[in-house]
Amino acid sequence: MALIVQKYGGTSVGSPDRIKNVAKRVARFKGEGHQLVVVVSAMSGETNRLIALAKEVQASPDPRELDVIVSTGEQVTIGLLAMALKELGIEAKSYTGGQVKILTDSAFTKARIQHIDDEAMRADLAAGKVVIVAGFQGVDAQGNITTLGRGGSDTTGVALAAALKADECQIYTDVDGVYTTDPRVVPEARRLKSITFEEMLEMASLGSKVLQIRSVEFAGKYKVKLRVLSSFAEGGEGTLITFEEDEDMEKATISGIAFNRDEARINVVGVPDKPGIAYQILGPVADANVDVDMIIQNVGLEGTTDFSFTVHRNDYQKALGILEGVQSHIGARSVSGDDKICKVSVVGVGMRSHVGVASTMFRTLAEEGINIQMISTSEIKISVVIDEKYLELAVRVLHKAFGLDSES
Repeated sequence: MALIVQKYGGTSVGSPDRIKNVAKRVARFKGEGHQLVVVVSAMSGETNRLIALAKEVQASPDPRELDVIVSTGEQVTIGLLAMALKELGIEAKSYTGGQVKILTDSAFTKARIQHIDDEAMRADLAAGKVVIVAGFQGVDAQGNITTLGRGGSDTTGVALAAALKADECQIYTDVDGVYTTDPRVVPEARRLKSITFEEMLEMASLGSKVLQIRSVEFAGKYKVKLRVLSSFAEGGEGTLITFEEDEDMEKATISGIAFNRDEARINVVGVPDKPGIAYQILGPVADANVDVDMIIQNVGLEGTTDFSFTVHRNDYQKALGILEGVQSHIGARSVSGDDKICKVSVVGVGMRSHVGVASTMFRTLAEEGINIQMISTSEIKISVVIDEKYLELAVRVLHKAFGLDSES
């Protein structure tokens, strides 16, 4: 008998029939003798509907009140799933984040978990009940309802698994695991049987939407065993996210190709090449709460330097406006940008022990006439910025070049 935490996303509980199907799946695990804690999201589209309602009343909704509103979506789902299980003869009890007591800080709409009280859940599990918990939400020290940000139900599931020292945390979604790349771009993409936490963290941060990055960070910190599975397919092992590199890891140089369309580049040309200039450029951008990703600095002409960096496309105009505003102050010859770029990355722990990954990547892109604008590396990944129009071509040729369309 194992203690398992299962998390079901919005599409998995998107209708009463789907909730009934989830109940049947949970009942099967219960019938095998397992203890189960089930975390659910709001029904598909419900959170967006609630946010739209709030904006009809207040153009920029008050964060505290917005959390009160959007947290109701999960409250509906936990009650419906508890009812569905009772209809199958399974004892179940639902909890909101506040009832469990998932204690968070007071950063409304993007709170972080500080502590979880597991006493009530353990008592229910010992009594043979299935525990159902609302994802995405908690409560602060003053008793205010808080939410964890979009995708926060994954984080709730992992956090509960950590608090309960569960044997496994299963994330059920609309795909049957983690793939070598997006199958919609490369039909030959394969489901990975396993992937390391390091690789999954890189994939999530680089654009893979299978798991929310905070949940992967949480799982890695607390050594929670994760598995990604499909809620629409019976059976299947999904993808296991592991801490240890198994014996086959040495054979696989690259595990996957990640990409992100939501990139924009800003160029600051001809600034004085002196200590502190990077801070003078990026300081105002950081003060505006804009995240910077890749950064390149090149020596310019006559004691100057050129500075390029990428931001999320939604922040492009804001960041560009900020730097145009300080252009004369920092002594830049020009400020320009491009919001028609993308980032493509190769990821794999095998890069630590294999040479030639960069040369293979760059040669493959060159053979297709794809120009590389920026390069960034870590121990287990290489990322390049290219023109957006070449994204799908780049992903396809790199996937083939690294043999990811083959089982061997």
